[in-house]
Amino acid sequence: MSRKLRTTAFAGVLTLALTGCGGVGGGGNDEGGGGTATKGALSTMGFGFSDEIATTRVDAFKRDNPDVELKVTEGAFDEQQFLSAVASGNPPDLVYMDRKLIGTYAKRGAIQPLTQCVDKQDIDLGQYRPAAREQVTLDGTVYGIPEFSTVRVVYLNEGLLKKAGLTADQVNLADWAALPALNAKLASVSGGRLGRIGIDPKIPEFLPMWAKANGVDMLSADGRAAKLDDPKVIEALTTGVNLIQQQGGWGAFKSFRDTFDFFGAQNPLSKNQIVAWPMEEWFLNQAAKNSPNAELVVKPFVDRQGKPLTQSAGQAWVITKGAKNPDAACAFVKKMTATDTWLAAAKARVDARKAAGQPFTGVYTANAEADKKIFDELYQPTGNKRFDDAVATIRSVQDAAFALPASPAGAEFDKAYYDAVNRVLAGQEQPAQALQRAQREATAALDKAAK
Repeated sequence: MSRKLRTTAFAGVLTLALTGCGGVGGGGNDEGGGGTATKGALSTMGFGFSDEIATTRVDAFKRDNPDVELKVTEGAFDEQQFLSAVASGNPPDLVYMDRKLIGTYAKRGAIQPLTQCVDKQDIDLGQYRPAAREQVTLDGTVYGIPEFSTVRVVYLNEGLLKKAGLTADQVNLADWAALPALNAKLASVSGGRLGRIGIDPKIPEFLPMWAKANGVDMLSADGRAAKLDDPKVIEALTTGVNLIQQQGGWGAFKSFRDTFDFFGAQNPLSKNQIVAWPMEEWFLNQAAKNSPNAELVVKPFVDRQGKPLTQSAGQAWVITKGAKNPDAACAFVKKMTATDTWLAAAKARVDARKAAGQPFTGVYTANAEADKKIFDELYQPTGNKRFDDAVATIRSVQDAAFALPASPAGAEFDKAYYDAVNRVLAGQEQPAQALQRAQREATAALDKAAK
């Protein structure tokens, strides 16, 4: 493998009435990274200073680039705001967005290829995890630089399992036929009112993982063919929906779950509101901070053969079409995702947790080299076997993660299957009917994008 996994050129055509974008201003070029020194104004969208991990890395960029005037517009990514800004010819230079959206915006021409950026800044793409790298690559061309890498594991409230006469080993998500009986033992439903969730399948969000566990990918490896009406996807959806229907139906289930606060001391683990659920690894960090005495067990999600399985997701930085300062933007994304920068940010987290008397359970990024350094040089077992075992579980599944591939109609594909699941949950359609409709919608979008 070459050091940079060199990318190929791509010329996108901007659709959805995105006109007047023109070339990159400020003496730059349409691929970023070339033309002028790293100085001037630099603007971002979709990012915020949520914690020391963010502030430490931004401070590192500011320190090394004193001539750049950085403007961070805090807040979540807003698609309409983003597309409108690109259409007006006055977009932010950088946007922080979900990796699964990158193929769509690359195809529309709203974001730039990073070929020259990668070359000029000598960005080693080989340091990033394969699943993350593939999600930001369309037709062999890189359009984004990945940041965090979230993976999904299964959280268990062992205290509630004990009350049900069960052990963590008896929670076998590989045996789909036994899930209804297990769910009935774990959930608390009285008079149609839900008092405790037994198993939360986390659909529609985690449907691709359940489908993968059943032996099928919902989207082809090239991101151009949907498989939503595959019988194995239908079976996966049916299994998840049945678990929810057992627990009072979608209305009661969602209303109860919407009260959960996963970020505080009154989280559903500490309040005994849920027994078993797949979720991203970041909750371990919150549990260690807010519920250090909880009877938590973390296991890998598994396929139907019992083999560990997880899905990778996360954000990435992209440079917009029409960015006025692509050179500074490229320098920024390199700095934000570099090994040494991540290590400094993790050190800040370690220090903050130590000062608060709380355990450090790791930082999980898309940069595999950075993660290795973090765990080799900074991480120490907490002394709490539950959390130490959980960290080991999360680390064990990182390299085996799959991700939905980059697709020229990724956003439309997501909408098709989300809408299908929601129609089933609302009782409007049966799984097969809903997914067959979703297949038609996704295929139409993918065919349109291919043209």
